Amino acid sequence: MNRKAVALSAAALLLPLSACGGSAEAGSGSTVTVTVGYQSKTINTVTAGTLLRSLGYFEKQLNSLHDGHTYKVDWQDYATGAPITAQMTAGKIDIGSMGDFPLLLNAARGKQLGRPTHLVSVTGYNLRGGLNTVVTAPDSKLASLRDLKGKKVSTSIGSAADGTLVRALQRAGIDPNTGVSKLNQQPAVGASALSAGSVDALSQFVAWPGLLAYQGKAKALYDGAQLNLPTFHGVTAREDFAKRHPAVLEAFLKAQAQATDYLDDHPVTAAEKVAEATGLPAEVVYLYNGAHGIATFDPAVKPQLVSALKQDVSVLKAAKLTGDIDVDSFIDDRYVKKALGASYAERLAATSAPAASEVWPKGSEKTVSFKSPKELLAYVAEHRDSLRAAYVPDATTGTLWFADKAAWVADGDQLLPFVAPATAQAYIAAHGGAGTVSYTDALGRSS
Repeated sequence: MNRKAVALSAAALLLPLSACGGSAEAGSGSTVTVTVGYQSKTINTVTAGTLLRSLGYFEKQLNSLHDGHTYKVDWQDYATGAPITAQMTAGKIDIGSMGDFPLLLNAARGKQLGRPTHLVSVTGYNLRGGLNTVVTAPDSKLASLRDLKGKKVSTSIGSAADGTLVRALQRAGIDPNTGVSKLNQQPAVGASALSAGSVDALSQFVAWPGLLAYQGKAKALYDGAQLNLPTFHGVTAREDFAKRHPAVLEAFLKAQAQATDYLDDHPVTAAEKVAEATGLPAEVVYLYNGAHGIATFDPAVKPQLVSALKQDVSVLKAAKLTGDIDVDSFIDDRYVKKALGASYAERLAATSAPAASEVWPKGSEKTVSFKSPKELLAYVAEHRDSLRAAYVPDATTGTLWFADKAAWVADGDQLLPFVAPATAQAYIAAHGGAGTVSYTDALGRSS
């Protein structure tokens, strides 16, 4: 099985005949409104949100229940996971999708308020951490993370991107609390601040780093995959809803698996659908969700992701955002196992597609893959005006990036791409004779 992903981002708000929060089982033929909290622009949750919604798979699964109820799905779109958690703990969203750090805050808040939630499936993930990136302005003189000391950095406190920033700064020998001036901003606000020059760097989750790089408004400073720690997005459901309506939750998970299969089987078309729904460039969506994209989609709750989630707790505790969290009790994969049946074990064992260089020709519903970045460059040099995008994997982390935005190194006959200049310099330091070259020079050397 190739890149499988499952994202469970449905929330069920039961609206019986009188008031919210009552049981939908109050009489045959009653209407059950299932409220799904999702983040359209957080494109590693699309199999539980944007793509799932556009395909209509959840509605079809609900209609096939034939249990005497009429089902209606209320899709609610948010910019981050925090408001989804607020609505869930208020009893107004039953299923939502969000990143790993927000999932932990969801768990803590649900327990605190007596409305426990559970992680029921996974959407997009990257086992090295490549979903989060620190970027700077295109003309910035900053060359590595160490250069951020004393600088202003925008991020969203409590997000996966903030977790990446904290860990990366610590490894660089910078105190994340006192070594930088950290601004807590929504992704769009932080992007504007970077463009205006009011911050020196931006640490954010998908699709913001790739979008800004594609638009020429930012360049990568730090590839989150350098941490080599998994990061992921997942689906959380209210415990009371799951217990009252297990068949509805299972229907959502089956639909999520269908959307995952669709994304894997039709990556270009899926990128176009998500682009149409979100306004994001399809080329940026494909960078993350494509056949060899930064994200792998798989609904199975993998042990590596559970282990990473447990490690994330210490970061949130240090930031005084939460106390201890019982991750094992937060995870409940019973519903997804039942929904997927025998295929669950296969998905659990599935691995990410190997990194590969790809070009997306204009007017084509398929991309073209190459065995090496040099072969891609040779193709690009001959077809410059007929390509939508060209993608190459970082030579050390495997993180996919736009070929024309990568840092290129020539090492003998090899032409090697890197997401960030610092990783390129690290390679050069370890390989005598290697040196940086411009993208134009790399194209010239490829033939």
